[in-house]
Amino acid sequence: YCREHTHTHTHTHTLFPHYSYCYSLTHLLIFRVIRSDSKEMVQPTKIWYLPLPSELIMVEVFPNLAPRKEAFQAPPPVIMFSGSGLNSSKGLRRQKRDWVIPPINVAENSRGPFPQMLVSIRSDQDQDISIRYSITGVGADQPPNEVFNIDPVLGKMFVTKPLDREHRSSYHLRAHAVDMNGNQVENPIDLYIFVIDMNDNRPEFKNQVYNGSVDEGSKPGTYVMHLSAFDADDNTTANGMVRYRILSQTPHSPIPNMFTINSETGDIVTVAPGLDREKVSQYTIIVQATDMEGNLNFGLSNTATAIITVTDINDNPPMLTSRTFSGEVPENRVDVVVANLTVIDADQPHSPNWNAIYRIISGDPSGHFTIRTDPVTNDGMVTVVKPVDFEMNRAFMLTVVVSNQAHLASGIQSSLQSTAGVTISVQDVNEPPYFPTNPKHIRFEEGVPAGTSLTTFSASDPDRLQMQQTIRYSKLNDPADWLSINRTNGQIVTTAMLDRESIYVKNNIYEATFLATDNGSPAASGTGTLQIYLIDINDNPPALIPKESQICERMNRNVNGVNITAADADTDPNAGPFVFELPNFPTSIRRNWTISRISGDYARLGLRYQVYLEPGVYEVPIIVSDSGNPPLSNRSVIKVKVCPCDENGDCTTLGAVAAAGLGTGAIISILICIIILLSMVLLFVVWIKRREKERQTKQLLIDPEDDVRDNILKYDEEGGGEEDQDYDLSQLQQPDSLEHIISKPPGVRRVDERPIIPESQYPIRPVVPHPGDIGDFIHEGLRAADNDPTAPPYDSLLVFDYEGSGSTAGSVSSLNSSSTGDQDYDYLNDWGPRFKKLADMYGGGDDD
Repeated sequence: YCREHTHTHTHTHTLFPHYSYCYSLTHLLIFRVIRSDSKEMVQPTKIWYLPLPSELIMVEVFPNLAPRKEAFQAPPPVIMFSGSGLNSSKGLRRQKRDWVIPPINVAENSRGPFPQMLVSIRSDQDQDISIRYSITGVGADQPPNEVFNIDPVLGKMFVTKPLDREHRSSYHLRAHAVDMNGNQVENPIDLYIFVIDMNDNRPEFKNQVYNGSVDEGSKPGTYVMHLSAFDADDNTTANGMVRYRILSQTPHSPIPNMFTINSETGDIVTVAPGLDREKVSQYTIIVQATDMEGNLNFGLSNTATAIITVTDINDNPPMLTSRTFSGEVPENRVDVVVANLTVIDADQPHSPNWNAIYRIISGDPSGHFTIRTDPVTNDGMVTVVKPVDFEMNRAFMLTVVVSNQAHLASGIQSSLQSTAGVTISVQDVNEPPYFPTNPKHIRFEEGVPAGTSLTTFSASDPDRLQMQQTIRYSKLNDPADWLSINRTNGQIVTTAMLDRESIYVKNNIYEATFLATDNGSPAASGTGTLQIYLIDINDNPPALIPKESQICERMNRNVNGVNITAADADTDPNAGPFVFELPNFPTSIRRNWTISRISGDYARLGLRYQVYLEPGVYEVPIIVSDSGNPPLSNRSVIKVKVCPCDENGDCTTLGAVAAAGLGTGAIISILICIIILLSMVLLFVVWIKRREKERQTKQLLIDPEDDVRDNILKYDEEGGGEEDQDYDLSQLQQPDSLEHIISKPPGVRRVDERPIIPESQYPIRPVVPHPGDIGDFIHEGLRAADNDPTAPPYDSLLVFDYEGSGSTAGSVSSLNSSSTGDQDYDYLNDWGPRFKKLADMYGGGDDD
């Protein structure tokens, strides 16, 4: 019994009494043979298909047989070159065709010992000449190097370490044969080395936890999810063929095996009905993946966890907790919850399968109520959206039905508990009186006298089913205070004359608001608005417009004039068209002026032909009459300014002044005054500039010899060295008397000298005869100067001509240098003639 995986060349041996096997270069198949004389009907055992290394230890695997063990060493094959040598000492020979070398199979993860011989390579010329063998290719002389090597003399090729098929599954080498001089004696032959897979890798799941879902109530065979594992071994052999199975299911409800898995694809499907999310919402399944086609004895396994969530469907209709509900509502209230409906739904909370929707199917034809769903509790809140009236409906009997947001699943019937009755009682409250007509419109002529009865503005009480209540009226808003209302019957009477032209009248309508209050407990009140449309009467005379204007004394009479009109507070027909007339008195008005009609509302006032008036302002009276019945007239005065005009018809400046009432003499006088004023200003400016020029050219008031400002002081002597030490320090001391100042010849004194004036009432500045500290002297002088009004100004030069009574240091030559030791001052000779004296004194020499 040899499988098709075996090669043609096989060797059959008997190793054990009841075993047979077929040997090949790659695999060994072991199977049990049932003896013909056995009385037991024993089924053949499973065949093991094992990779065959070069040395195989056969171990008994059946417990009922005597244990035996043998070692089998597979002889290494010998590969001969094709014989097509390039050089032959025997002359030309017939060329042979190249052989097809069978591949060399090497099992991975071999335990050795290493190096392990794989094959022998020979040339048929090795008997005539010395041959050297070598191999090239990846694994020999190319990375990874030295995986294979060859004995250069014997031609034996070895593998030096275990191979890993998952790292590299095959090698392609070339075998070479050369003589001692390196000449090729045979054509290279190709060697293909295949690494035979062993089951050294477990199946690996991509994830340790897989999540899937399935609807509750799903039928058997419903797809749930897919799991897959990868095996790094050769998937063309049993080593890489993975099979799946379910190890466990938690929980076991309703049965332990609710799911199954396709052993080859890893698809999980349902195998039994009864999935109910309300009972079991999640299943945990342990899935095992095993290679060797799922053989648990030889295969390697791994596990993963599949979490299957049972998703909700709407298989539970909502059920009201009661068949009847009740509530009450005050009349005339809206947006209040009057009843609460509770419901139970076993589906997943806060999902469309659980969310409740309530509907009123009867008992509310006018739409006074609606039912809103509480998003948290799923309760139904019966809410008033339209006011109810106790006098019309004392109670409501509502029929309510509840359903889910999602439709019920197929085959699920609605529950009888999805319908309930709701009784809503209406509570009576004291309703405020109301005015049947609100606002109420009436029409009256303006000017009706006080005490006129206009209308009766009464209210009604909606509480008809209770004891009749008394209504009292009051005025709430009367802007002009024209009206009053009777407290008991609501009669409106005027208290003043109505005036359409009042500021409180808008668009001919006067509006007032009144209050009606009952005597209920608590009292209620309602408001009503009365609108009075006032009909106009002719009670306002027209007024002339404009009040002032101007006109040229000499112009074209056809265009010269002033356009006038009138304004009337009344409306048609008590306003325009207007009539404009000049009065008969005084007679000069009609003699000088004329009015011509332009339209019903406009006329033109102008000077009569060949009448010339002096420039000035003239008051022209005009009588204006409206079109009322009877008409009203008004005598108005317009001020017309007559002035000379230029060619454009505009009043000139001179003409405007003349029109203001000034004569020619007055105008000339004003111009002369303006010229005189401008001349005075010009003379003053010239005088100021001349004085400034004289001040700049005037000499200083200080004696040039005594002037110390901006002078160059010349010090052209360098001193006599130590010989020049006799200083008269008394010249620096403050003088005890002022004789040298008094004896000075007359002239301009220096501003920094002490003034020669009699003693004033101010304290005399103290004099220190012999101050020892110059700092004290300066501070004392500063204080005296600050308190002495006779001292020079603050920006003048203050003279402190006393430097002290003497120096405690004595001669300057007594000051010694702080340095010690001799110093060389010869470099002073290089500084020029100005330092010659210093060079002679300190430069050194025999005189030092």
